[in-house]
Amino acid sequence: MGAPSINIVFKELATSTIERGDRGIVVLLLKDTVPSTNPIVMSAVSDIPDTLTDANKNQITLAFMGYVNPPKQVIAYVVATDTTDYTEAQHYLETIKWDYFAFPEIADADVTPFAAWIKGLRDNIDKKVKAILPNCPSDHEGVINYANNNNKEGDKTYTAKEYCSRAAGLIAGTPLTISATFAPLNELDDCDHLTKAEMDAAVDAGKFILMNDGEKVKVVRAVNSLVTTTENKGNKFKKIKIVDIMDLMYGDIKKTVSDKYIGKVTNDYDHKVLLMSAISVYFEQLEISGLLAKGSSSVYIDLKAQSAYLKSANYKMPDGRTVDDMTTQEIKEANTGDKVFIGAGTTILDSMEDVSLNIAV
Repeated sequence: MGAPSINIVFKELATSTIERGDRGIVVLLLKDTVPSTNPIVMSAVSDIPDTLTDANKNQITLAFMGYVNPPKQVIAYVVATDTTDYTEAQHYLETIKWDYFAFPEIADADVTPFAAWIKGLRDNIDKKVKAILPNCPSDHEGVINYANNNNKEGDKTYTAKEYCSRAAGLIAGTPLTISATFAPLNELDDCDHLTKAEMDAAVDAGKFILMNDGEKVKVVRAVNSLVTTTENKGNKFKKIKIVDIMDLMYGDIKKTVSDKYIGKVTNDYDHKVLLMSAISVYFEQLEISGLLAKGSSSVYIDLKAQSAYLKSANYKMPDGRTVDDMTTQEIKEANTGDKVFIGAGTTILDSMEDVSLNIAV
């Protein structure tokens, strides 16, 4: 395997990132008569089956409203109306591709368990999906805490639960080059009325809320429920836009490495360099697309991790020198069995959200 083919794969992935990121996949868990074909995969409102209840048709329609674009697909997984155990549905959804999840009829007691399910998918099996859940202070980047309790459209007022589908579609239809902050929900006439201090406090608490600015109803700030930051998860992880780009990069690199490298390439230093070069090409294209800061990306052998592995394996040079006596280049070129230790760094670009303007008169 030579460098050109894998470079081309990564380059094509990167150049199509904007297009793919514009149109995510929304999964809705619906209670209804279970159809013979389940789930129901829809690419447009016209695909909604007549067999569903009017309420469920409306939920799917809300999801398809999107933002700049509608979602690429809405997948409705249907369970019986008396269902209280969602294990089978969750197991199925773990096997298919999707980006955002909502459950319009979720019981209060099920909100936290569903949040835990999403956390487990992201943290334990590397399935980088997100859920929009009502009034769910989950403190996690994979859960968007939709906390706008009154969503008024004409004579109808949707609860937070009933409007999570709309939020899921809105986020799914937001291009990666922009944020859903201040995204208008033109169908709404009114929403919760909060003071500026109350809105600031809600956002700081990881709540996805709306505001009526006197002309339109719009998103206050596109944040997820993450509140507690750590060394590995800083403030950037609170932004839906940033996490979406991270998830897309993770998925692209993981899939390509799995398809083109694992089990197919000799694990020597030369092939590690080829892999790092290919990932660098991917990052460079994302910089050109305006998702990453220009010149901010680097890919390298993770010396700390590689050294730790070599020490654990009691690695020695032919002349008997141990890791502590090896040069940096010798550590990079050392035989690491079937293990590959690569590190990377980059800067994901955010969108304009806080503008300060001083006018001198």
